[in-house]
Amino acid sequence: MHVEKLKYTIWAADAARAANFYHICFGAIIVRQNPHITEIEVAGSLIAIHSGGEGKRTWTGLTFQVADVVVGAAEIVAAGGICEREPQPENGEAPHLAMCEDPDGNQIMLSRAR
Repeated sequence: MHVEKLKYTIWAADAARAANFYHICFGAIIVRQNPHITEIEVAGSLIAIHSGGEGKRTWTGLTFQVADVVVGAAEIVAAGGICEREPQPENGEAPHLAMCEDPDGNQIMLSRAR
């Protein structure tokens, strides 16, 4: 089987707001949009945002590797997302994980290379 494209789909009550959130936080670029779905590209990967979500907290499995998870978590909060607790140092090292949510309740993780 030849795979033409791989994308991960999340749900959003407001797809335009979600696309804007991912653009602000992660530099996402809209590659396709219609009334039902918006496809965005982040670091060469596709995320499809499907309209009609209910805003319920949902673990997505999406992990965004960034240089500094503390700065990244602050940017997520500034863009309307949440991080329920500040990223914590671990074994004397700077924090390497941050558990956050986009404005539609899609849980995402920030990580830094170790």
